[in-house]
Amino acid sequence: MILERLLIETDLRVLVLDPNSDFVRLGQVRAGADQALAGRYQAAARGVAVYSAHAAAERKLRLHAAGIDPATQAALLRLDPIGDREEYAALAALLASRTPPTIEALAGSDHPDARRLGLRIRNLGVDRFAVWARGQEGSVLDAVHDPSARCVVIDLGSLPTREEQSLVAGAVLGDLWRRRQERSPVLIVIDEAHNVCPAEHEDQLVAVAAGHAVRIAAEGRKFGLYLLISTQRPQKIPENVLSQADNLVLRLNSLADSAFAEAAFSFVPPSLIDRSVTFRQGEGLIAGKISPHPALLRFGARVTEEGGADVPATWASAR
Repeated sequence: MILERLLIETDLRVLVLDPNSDFVRLGQVRAGADQALAGRYQAAARGVAVYSAHAAAERKLRLHAAGIDPATQAALLRLDPIGDREEYAALAALLASRTPPTIEALAGSDHPDARRLGLRIRNLGVDRFAVWARGQEGSVLDAVHDPSARCVVIDLGSLPTREEQSLVAGAVLGDLWRRRQERSPVLIVIDEAHNVCPAEHEDQLVAVAAGHAVRIAAEGRKFGLYLLISTQRPQKIPENVLSQADNLVLRLNSLADSAFAEAAFSFVPPSLIDRSVTFRQGEGLIAGKISPHPALLRFGARVTEEGGADVPATWASAR
C-alpha cells in the first residue's frame, strides 16, 4: 500500500528487488478495489515494468557479463586479488577487451591463466546461469536507469539459484551506486532484505550486495538514492543499514524481536514497540520523520493484486 500511494501521489521512480515475487502484480488493479483509488492508480500502473526469468515473461530478466562491474565478477568467481592474482589479472584483462572470448575459447586457450579461468567458470556452473542474455539485446541494468519506467520490479524469485539472485542484486545496487553522480531520484525497495543484504555474509557475492546496501543507506540520499528495507528479521540486517533509518513502520511477531527493535529504534517509546506484538493483520506502528509523533495505524485495502507464491492451506480443511 505504501508503494501504491507513492506511485499515485508522487513522481518518484521506484525500483523493487523482489526475492519472493510479492510485487510482480503491482501493475494489475484487483477486482473489488476502491473505484476512486483504482481509477487514479490506472495511470501509474501503466508505468510498472516487471522483469522476470520465467519463460512466459513479457520482459526478460537478463544480464550481459560485460555490464557487470569487475568487483562483482570477481566475487561471482570467488577470486581474491591477492590469493588468485594470476586468474584475477586474466579476468581484468578479459573485461577490458572489446571482444571477450567464449568459455570454450578460454578452456582451450594456450595461456595457462586464461585456461584456469575457463575451468573455474565451468566448475562453478556460472556458464549455465539462466540470467545470462546469451547474445540477446537488452539488460535489466538498462531498465533500472530508463526514465520512462516509473516502477521497475526485478523478480529475483523467478531465478533458479541463490547465486543468481545475489548476482542480480549486487549488479543492480552496484550500478546505481556507480552512477550516483547523475542524481536521478529513485526509491530502492529491498524486500526480504535479510536474504539480499544480510549482516552475516555466506560468500563474497552476498558481501558485495550487502556492501552496496550499506553505502546507499549511509550516503545515498544526497545523490537521490532512497532506501526502503522490508524484513521479518531486522536483527539479521547490517547495523549500518538499520541505524540510518529515518522512518519505521513496524509489526512484530515475537517478544524477542521486540527487545531488538527497542534497542535499534531508540526514537520510538518502548511501550509502543511492546504493543506491536499484539497487532492483527493490517495494523502497525509508524514513527520517524514520516509522522510528527509515533502512532498506531490500520491500513486499508490494497489496490493491486497480491503477488507471491505461498502454498495454499486448503490441506488443513476438515473433511
